[in-house]
Amino acid sequence: QVQLVESGGGLVQPGGSLRLSCLGSGFTFSLGAMTWYRQAPGKERELCAHISRAGGTTYAESVKDRFTISRDNSKSTVYLQMNSLKPEDTAVYYCKVLYGGVSYWGQGTQVTVSS
Repeated sequence: QVQLVESGGGLVQPGGSLRLSCLGSGFTFSLGAMTWYRQAPGKERELCAHISRAGGTTYAESVKDRFTISRDNSKSTVYLQMNSLKPEDTAVYYCKVLYGGVSYWGQGTQVTVSS
């Protein structure tokens, strides 16, 4: 079955960096369009960054120029490099794959930006 496992979250000071990873299994990774979402307490889940099967990327305005999404199909992994982190980036970050017309989600990883 399709599984996504996120890792790399944690506590970081404002201005710091983190790299999130999402390992996929149970499907042909190169055929999946991958997206990172986040959900802050009391807020709706929002899209952060997307990478297509061909490697094209899109970003939310709130993270543009600070976050970079990439994928390594040989490792079945999608990454989210987060730089210049702000307290408002604090959220649970989720990985999603759209595969065969169906969306599958990981369990999420907590990112807390605080001094």
